[in-house]
Amino acid sequence: MIQVRARIAGWVGKLVVRRIQRKGIDLSRISFIPEKTKVPLQRVGLDPVPRIAEIRKTTPMHRLKLPFNFNIYLVTGYEESRRILTDRDSYSNDIRHMFHGDGPATSDDIGGLGFTDPPLHTRLRKIVTPEFTMRRLARLEPMISGIVDTQLDALAAEGSGADLAKHLAFPIPFQTICALLGLDYEDRDAFEKLGSARFDATNGGAAAFGAVSEQREFLFAAVAKQRKDPGPGLIGQILIDEGDQISDVDLAGLADGVFTGGFETTAGMIALGTIVLLRDPEYAELIRNGSPEDVDRVVEELLRYLSVVQVAFPRFAKQDMLLFGKKVKAGDVVLASLSGANRDPEVVGERPDEFDPYRVPESGHLAFGHGIHRCIGAELARMELRIALPKLFQRFPDLALAKPQNELTFRQLSFVYGVDELPVTF
Repeated sequence: MIQVRARIAGWVGKLVVRRIQRKGIDLSRISFIPEKTKVPLQRVGLDPVPRIAEIRKTTPMHRLKLPFNFNIYLVTGYEESRRILTDRDSYSNDIRHMFHGDGPATSDDIGGLGFTDPPLHTRLRKIVTPEFTMRRLARLEPMISGIVDTQLDALAAEGSGADLAKHLAFPIPFQTICALLGLDYEDRDAFEKLGSARFDATNGGAAAFGAVSEQREFLFAAVAKQRKDPGPGLIGQILIDEGDQISDVDLAGLADGVFTGGFETTAGMIALGTIVLLRDPEYAELIRNGSPEDVDRVVEELLRYLSVVQVAFPRFAKQDMLLFGKKVKAGDVVLASLSGANRDPEVVGERPDEFDPYRVPESGHLAFGHGIHRCIGAELARMELRIALPKLFQRFPDLALAKPQNELTFRQLSFVYGVDELPVTF
């Protein structure tokens, strides 16, 4: 009987392989993630699972076992990750060939800078780069400071035991990015609900990319509306400057990248950063009353230590190659583990799994990625953290977690790590 079942399973497996070889894999139809491929997204509290360190110590590149001869290689070391993220000639970021139009998302739903190759990537990034220079971002500082003050008032009004994630961590980047893009207030509730769902890989690609598709529908509508009557934000300015030279699909992709890259990531950093700083009164005092240089030091170490974006955008090998001593075929996926790279002792130094704002690493962290796909909103995120965290600890000097860290609900299997609720006392 066992032999018969094995033969049937083998026969079915061959049929599935043939279908995939003929039509390809549609990521938006995958409803689960095989257990052995979950490692890059798994954590124990705030730390990557020990398996990441084991892989980094053992091999520069580890194959994640998947069915159907679909190869994904995980790179966990700092220098190796930099090499992958810098190499624009050997890899493509265009993921649209993985969507065939009969799932919850189509290739038109997947856009933005992270999934785009030059020369289109170069042209689109050039359009938005001026908005994210330090000089241009400086004008947003008073607005961000006002948002933080308003949300601190809201947190105080809720009283001790209030949810810091709901009343502070999420509203600050959400309101900032909506104002930056020029999105109408009535659109914001819908965006907020879909924001975290699109990064959740618990139910495979089907749920995540379904959320992507829904969120993009709102952006298509916003672009179409502002093409007739440009608003005061980035979407309206691009339409004034570019006109018909930029399509609704490309502009919605740009707006989508700015929104998703600047909302969930910073929200996660504010919430998780608060947890880290509450562990040690010395660090809480450093962010509360330290110099601007002290605050910068704390923020950079939080970015390294937390690495809320767990893996970089997938890279697809353009041709067969030998990479770190292993044969990689054209079309294979190479993933850089940012959380793994940022805890590489070869660069970080001793005790890489500890938070230490006085650390002096040999190189900068990879929390924002690296190369041409490095997060365009990095300086905006830094600005929000430098404003929000000191104000939080100044306003509430007796701030504490309302429950132990091990009782908090962290987002398991999420590409952007975070916490759903963060009750605090003050």
